[in-house]
Amino acid sequence: MYLSGNPGCIALIARIGERLVGFAEARLRHDYVEGCQTSPVCFLEGIFIEEDCRRDGLASRLCHHVASWAREQGCSEFASNALLENSESHAFHEAIGFEETERLVYFRREL
Repeated sequence: MYLSGNPGCIALIARIGERLVGFAEARLRHDYVEGCQTSPVCFLEGIFIEEDCRRDGLASRLCHHVASWAREQGCSEFASNALLENSESHAFHEAIGFEETERLVYFRREL
């Protein structure tokens, strides 16, 4: 189910029967996306599946639909990110065909 009214964004939900069990949201990015060479890039902003529904391919299917949408928008790259310590997310991304491009540490300070 498409939920976004913005043509540069997509939000999908996963249901089992009437139960909402997950979502994926992505947007087209025209700025620099780490590890990518083209523009626009489809960027997976968030994905979640309820814990008791994981390992059934729902997240993979959501990403497949996002990728199909991105191709229709003229994208040739699909990017995402995950926190350094989120090894479960790293494994998921690799399992569905993403490759790690770089690792970053962000900094800030009060002015």
